[in-house]
Amino acid sequence: MNAPVNPKKLIKGATGDWEIVIGMEIHAQVTSQAKLFSGASTAFGGDPNSHVSLVDAAMPGMLPVINEECVRQAIRTGLGLKAEINLRSTFDRKNYFYPDLPQGYQISQYKSPIVGEGEVIVDVPETGETIMVRIERLHLEQDAGKSIHDLHPTLSFVDLNRSGVALMEIVSKPDLRSADEARAYVTKLRTILRYLGTCDGDMDKGNLRADVNVSVRRPGEELGTRCEIKNVNSIRFIGQAIEVEARRQIAILEDGGKIDQETRLYDPGKGETRSMRSKEEAHDYRYFPDPDLLPLEFDQAYVDDLAKGLPELPDEKKARFMADYGLSPYDASVLVAERSSADFFEEVAKGRDGKAAANWIINELFGRLNKEGKDISETPVSAAQLGAIIELIGENVISGKIAKDLFEIVFTEGGDPRELVETRGMKQVTDTGAIEKAVDEIIAANPDKVEQAKAKPTLLGWFVGQTMKATGGKANPQALNEILKRKLGIE
Repeated sequence: MNAPVNPKKLIKGATGDWEIVIGMEIHAQVTSQAKLFSGASTAFGGDPNSHVSLVDAAMPGMLPVINEECVRQAIRTGLGLKAEINLRSTFDRKNYFYPDLPQGYQISQYKSPIVGEGEVIVDVPETGETIMVRIERLHLEQDAGKSIHDLHPTLSFVDLNRSGVALMEIVSKPDLRSADEARAYVTKLRTILRYLGTCDGDMDKGNLRADVNVSVRRPGEELGTRCEIKNVNSIRFIGQAIEVEARRQIAILEDGGKIDQETRLYDPGKGETRSMRSKEEAHDYRYFPDPDLLPLEFDQAYVDDLAKGLPELPDEKKARFMADYGLSPYDASVLVAERSSADFFEEVAKGRDGKAAANWIINELFGRLNKEGKDISETPVSAAQLGAIIELIGENVISGKIAKDLFEIVFTEGGDPRELVETRGMKQVTDTGAIEKAVDEIIAANPDKVEQAKAKPTLLGWFVGQTMKATGGKANPQALNEILKRKLGIE
């Protein structure tokens, strides 16, 4: 993309500024009951080699049979990425030899992928920018198995449970210009996949992995030689790997060297990338059409039918939250980041003040859940309970301060907020006579402060605090302010 270079995204080297250029290849494991070309289970956590069919183990004479649900999931994902869906695509053999690839090749898509060009709109929290990342393609392929090297001092083992599981490889154009943008892009892509239900995005289980292509150049110059950082399995590590690799390349170039195109691994323990192998080109893999699989063909009606069943996606939901509930772009973005959070918000906001619901969820509930290391699925405060707290504030039964105390009780002990307010005597004092009595006592006890407040009206806050303390935080704030202004003669 030929956008102007943002100076804030440049890295300062010893000899001047450098620009990072990043492209991503995201490997997303397809949510399906069976593998791409066999009926073996895709369940995570089985005993080694317990979810392996004769097809997955590459036994002689075994033929692959396409799993239609994996095809549907790829099309749904393509639609979610606003991408072109190719009504005809083909499978190829990508030849390489690893112990965890029993066939000696991977069935993938090369020249004719199932999904063509698309786009992802990404909000970058660190800069406040919104960027557009172009998608080059999405293709289906088999996952490899897993080599295990730490169970024996001299032997390695192979677990083929993952072998043959369907992967969607989502390839971006080199549109990213910083580690922050890369992290935000992967986060947004994962959100879209989770909304669609096409990949659970669990990076701890290896269900979402990233190959990160990094190069550097002087601003405005041609693209530099890229290095691919393979199989990065956390969003935090993606950011770290980019920073480390960019600085490694800059140091080499500034020292008069050149960058070798290669595949590298990121070691988070040492904070460095190290060389794995020279980067293979397409001809190294000796691609050729898979002779056991016919071209994959479907009509537009098939695609249209799948499009009708798509859920409301994050960008559309964010726009609706801003329009229907008057939320800020930031609040709407936070709430739609997970489908479960968006659903929770809508339940709380139904028939209530949307802005108040957003504030309570983002500031109080999310803050408390983060402190406990929990997510919205583990919240001890239900949408109905939080909604009741917001109603009690709106009805002037409790003040904002009392509401926070009530929230803490509900979070730690549970209970019905309305009943708790009654049984624990938490109602705010709206009786102006009782508030006046408390104010009069404080004024009488502090004549010097009264004179100061008349000269300096900002001292009104001191009287508010003292009265709140005297009433146990139950005085109606609006009534209290009016009474104090009148008693102190402050306009």
